[in-house]
Amino acid sequence: MRPIDLDTALREVVGGRTAAALDKQIGVVTVGELLHHYPRRYAERGELTDLGRLVVGEHVTVQATVEKATTIRMRSRRGAITEVVVSDGHHRVGLTFFNQQWRAGELRPGRSGLFAGKVTEFRGARKLNNPEYLLFADDAADGHHLDSIDGGGDSSDSGEAAADEFAATLIAVYPATAKLASWSIARAIRLVLDQLPPISEPLPEAIRARHELVGLDDALRGIHRPADHAQRAAARRRLAWDEALGVQLTLAQRRAAAAVNPAASRPHRPGGLADAFDARLPFALTAGQQEVGSEIAADLERTRPMQRLLQGEVGSGKTVVALRAMLQVIDSGAQAALLAPTEVLAAQHARSIEALLGDLALAGRFGAAESATRVALLTGSLPATARREALLDAAGGAAGIVVGTHALIQKTVDFADLGLVVVDEQHRFGVEQRDALRAKAAVPPHLLVMTATPIPRTVAMTVFGDLDVSTLAELPRGRSPISTAVVPTGERPAWVTRAWERVREEAAAGRQAYVVCPRIGDGLDEEGLATIEGPAGKEDEQDGYGAVLVDVDDPADAAADEMAPAAAVLTTAADLAAGPLAGLRVEVLHGQQPADTKDDVMRRFSAGEIDVLVATTVVEVGVDVANATVMVIKDAERYGVSQLHQLRGRVGRGAAPGLCLLMTGAPTGSPARERLDAVAATTDGFALATLDLEQRREGDVLGTSQSGRRSSLKLLSLRRDDDLIAEARAVALHLVEADPLLTGHPLLAAQVARAVDEERSQFLDKA
Repeated sequence: MRPIDLDTALREVVGGRTAAALDKQIGVVTVGELLHHYPRRYAERGELTDLGRLVVGEHVTVQATVEKATTIRMRSRRGAITEVVVSDGHHRVGLTFFNQQWRAGELRPGRSGLFAGKVTEFRGARKLNNPEYLLFADDAADGHHLDSIDGGGDSSDSGEAAADEFAATLIAVYPATAKLASWSIARAIRLVLDQLPPISEPLPEAIRARHELVGLDDALRGIHRPADHAQRAAARRRLAWDEALGVQLTLAQRRAAAAVNPAASRPHRPGGLADAFDARLPFALTAGQQEVGSEIAADLERTRPMQRLLQGEVGSGKTVVALRAMLQVIDSGAQAALLAPTEVLAAQHARSIEALLGDLALAGRFGAAESATRVALLTGSLPATARREALLDAAGGAAGIVVGTHALIQKTVDFADLGLVVVDEQHRFGVEQRDALRAKAAVPPHLLVMTATPIPRTVAMTVFGDLDVSTLAELPRGRSPISTAVVPTGERPAWVTRAWERVREEAAAGRQAYVVCPRIGDGLDEEGLATIEGPAGKEDEQDGYGAVLVDVDDPADAAADEMAPAAAVLTTAADLAAGPLAGLRVEVLHGQQPADTKDDVMRRFSAGEIDVLVATTVVEVGVDVANATVMVIKDAERYGVSQLHQLRGRVGRGAAPGLCLLMTGAPTGSPARERLDAVAATTDGFALATLDLEQRREGDVLGTSQSGRRSSLKLLSLRRDDDLIAEARAVALHLVEADPLLTGHPLLAAQVARAVDEERSQFLDKA
């Protein structure tokens, strides 16, 4: 038999039946994939697991000792129930077996072992029904040894070889499923490691020495069979470093490849449209806007395609910065396309740009300035005549700026000379959509992506490592402060009454309000627009070293399923108009309305003809009504931190201060309530972005969260590995600068290819 390596199929090593189970349950098919299925935690020998922290709905593996076992005949039907109580020394949990009386003889008081099953609750007590278990020997002199595997598990390997797996100081506990126990995975990994020869080292020795990294062979063996915590930590650091390096090398290679295909230079033209716009701006640009604008202007003059991320606080003036860049491109004879995620936002952008440009946007019309251009709006629900006109303006070049939604990427849309693509709220688009728009240019266009969701440094380095990042942290003069308060609907009903009184007071003063709801109405969800989450916004559970658990049945999701239906726009608007807001002009806005209806509602709201706008999250970004001063967000616990911050940014955009009221049924002390309290405590978007990262899934930086594949990062923590990511980024840039294809480092190139396969690589390239 030929020696096995990381690419060897598991069926050749562990047998077809086991390989099939590993593939079906945890999605691994090769030796390398199995060895990169890391332990979720480690049980200390002699240290019992805390049973007091079990959560109903989770599939857990616990270490405990049997206290008692009894068998009771059922009265209502034939058969018996065997009830076993196990303890970790502080708390107890029950094990229930149906018609398996012999369990009482095997699970004798005093026996210790590992027990795996899904946590349920019966009459207030935590239970594991029909759990699998692994018992330790009663009288092992050198620690607990494997005695048996039962509960439906495969006990064919219950001799000394398997016992060795559990005789070490640390017991590896793996992410598992209800049909594949942790120890079954451990047994397969032991079989692989026993047959695997030393793994060749892909990382140059100089890099390993400089960053004090253990060898790959030692790391893969040490992560699964650590002798102590120090070996585990060293193994974890090397493997997390490899993950960071794989991402950074791929990003660096994509960046280098993009530079090979030149873009057209789009230099600033003195006396052109851009200068005319600057001369008539009714406000002074902030220092940040001027600095970022200079960076972008310099990028546009180069023949290397600009790839820049512009992030800024809500209301920091990103649109003006992007517009100045678009005008520079128009002055060079090309066009700019602005891609927005919703029709409401696209229409808002088109109106705002036309208002800012004035007669500079009236090309071909009466009263147009000499150097004027035209702004075209293209959305999916435009009337046929308006759509035909927009298509002709884009294809013929009459429209220097084309604003649109996903409709821009359709095959029927052509541009005369697309020189700049601006993507607003880039996280709302799939990478294929952005790539399809860029492909409409004859030569690679410059790219500017914008986000009002501040991005922590590690995320920027890891997700956007191939982009230059510009940040607008300074708010324009004249922006008013926003205060935020949590309104607990169940605990403080009087506060709810007061909240609606505040809305009436603002309306009486001539100002306006938003009321945001998660749903449109019964059976109508705002697909792609309203994000409805579980009450806890629960992140994957992780151990202290960042190992992501993939097998937990999320109790937050289960709780969400049991929650009362979320507040709906249609019913809320009707209830408010007939109740606490009677007499006010109340209208609704949501994504499933016809385009002309949405446009009419927004125009009337902007004109002050509507007092209260009850809407879904179509108002989350880009909507700019200076007279709107108060926002009520119903069922606020259903939104993420960053989304709440985005929403409240719609108020306080004028001279009067803003007020955001977060209505919630989440009880005091719950994770959801703590999240809302954190949002109410600060308006610092960067602090909230970090909190959001801590509380939510980190996602897959190589795009699998969008493509539906498993996460490629298993150990690397964007929250804790800031320095490690920075180290890997510096190494990757140096390596790719000297050797773009890594031809001089074939083992390293193979490792990157193994971790970042062609599909992910193309996905990242499009991103």
